Amino acid sequence: MIENIRLSLKGIWSHKMRSFLTMLGIIIGIAAIIAIVSTIKGTNEQIKNNLIGSGTNTVTVQLYRDNYPAEFAYEPAPEGIPIFTDDIHDRIIGFSEIESVTLVNKREYADSVYYGNTNLSSSILGVDQYYFDTAGYQIIKGRGFSESDLKTSKAFCIVDESISASFGGAEPVGQVLDIMGTPFVVIGVVSQKSTFEPVINSIEEYYTYMQNSNGAIFIPQQMWPVIYQYDEPQAVIVRAKSTDDMTQAGKKTQELLNKMLPNTDTYKYQSNDLSDEAAQIQQLSNSTNTMLVGIASISLLVGGIGVMNIMLVSVTERTREIGLKKALGARKRRILGQFLTEAAMLSLIGGIIGIGLGIGLSRLISILAGVPVAISMPAIVVAVVFSMFVGIVFGLVPSIKASNLNPIEALGYE
Repeated sequence: MIENIRLSLKGIWSHKMRSFLTMLGIIIGIAAIIAIVSTIKGTNEQIKNNLIGSGTNTVTVQLYRDNYPAEFAYEPAPEGIPIFTDDIHDRIIGFSEIESVTLVNKREYADSVYYGNTNLSSSILGVDQYYFDTAGYQIIKGRGFSESDLKTSKAFCIVDESISASFGGAEPVGQVLDIMGTPFVVIGVVSQKSTFEPVINSIEEYYTYMQNSNGAIFIPQQMWPVIYQYDEPQAVIVRAKSTDDMTQAGKKTQELLNKMLPNTDTYKYQSNDLSDEAAQIQQLSNSTNTMLVGIASISLLVGGIGVMNIMLVSVTERTREIGLKKALGARKRRILGQFLTEAAMLSLIGGIIGIGLGIGLSRLISILAGVPVAISMPAIVVAVVFSMFVGIVFGLVPSIKASNLNPIEALGYE
């Protein structure tokens, strides 16, 4: 085998221009495939980040009434809709895809929140001890809720940076907000850990993300009945262990909660899982790009035909050499192996050059078009193997022809 490789490289080097032109189809095909696959992979990651966010991996499961988010601002929840307990939290956290869970009440638009005489536009959330970690918040001023704050229902609140800016430059910690007629003391300010900014391309995406523009006030969940006079069903936010686990995490939580509802089609828990939408867009992108990969693969077919053609020429040129080897006792399989190795080496070298060109082309596309790329190692490995496979398949006919030559006729060939 080593001797065959040495002879193959010697033959390729002795006809450098002819060998390069032979490899050109394979080089172009491999380069095009790697560039397309790298662009597909980079684009899919961008789709995930645009729709899902960067590293948050959270899915919200909330109660819907007739396919619309259920709100109970002016009426109590109907009989049979459960209020969740710590047991539900423990059952959800037991799912293998889920890292953390929080139960939360929310008013998207609070009716009566005042700082002095100023009415603040904000959301109000009743949260438990797991909320800030699960939803991706960090304390930047003051402190979070202690166990005592939550157990004794103290009228403390935490605000985000948007509400903090409403205090006119005053130190936010210690300020008092009037929420539904109850004074709450601000004990901390939070911000989201993720710097993700969504790309909004439709009205549906606008409504998905519009809540980010409102300020948010967080109060202990135990204080929710104090300001709103009755208990309300909570939403559940689950943090999946990875982006790929988000769909399953949302579905399992949704199924568990729906088993607790009365037998009615009016109310259902649904998961707001943007990874489903990302997967649909990725599937559309992949179907288009798969067609492009197929078109690029035609270059490999052309390259393979080129390899077969040049190997047939090589067999013709080296007929006397083949005859001499067979006259000296070389077996058919030795001749077959030599020419197959040369065909495979031609394709392998072309594949390696194509890989380098493909990576460079991917980087160039990224710079010129602003399209993200992610080099795929599996694609590179497959490209190398496939290029050798092309060489062996298309080199088979010339190799068989060489191994079947009659030594007497070959020696007399002019």
